[in-house]
Amino acid sequence: MPRARGGSKRLDSRKKILSLAKGFKGKRGTSHKIAKQAVMHALRNSYIDRRLRKRNFRRLWITRIGAAAKLNGLSYSAFLGGILRRGVRLNRKMLADIAVRDERAFAALADVAKEEAVKG
Repeated sequence: MPRARGGSKRLDSRKKILSLAKGFKGKRGTSHKIAKQAVMHALRNSYIDRRLRKRNFRRLWITRIGAAAKLNGLSYSAFLGGILRRGVRLNRKMLADIAVRDERAFAALADVAKEEAVKG
């Protein structure tokens, strides 16, 4: 029986790792052993950062809404509480976009929140 040569499988595996390490500096992009470690770290960090991105965007939206609410004489919690009690169904992403792009519309929402705060 002829000897099995495992050349292509091993080379395919190495090629895959080195293609993932393309653009890395120094031996991290050329040496298989070092590139494998670098790729493992990079893949782990990309997984973690996909979750962190959601957290960071929510923080940004809350900051923008809070700043726009302050300009209209309300705190973030008073603004959000007022519009939620009134039944305005806008998420933080939309509210932040309105705050940045359309000051008049946000001022109208702030007036709604102020009316609700006076009533409640």
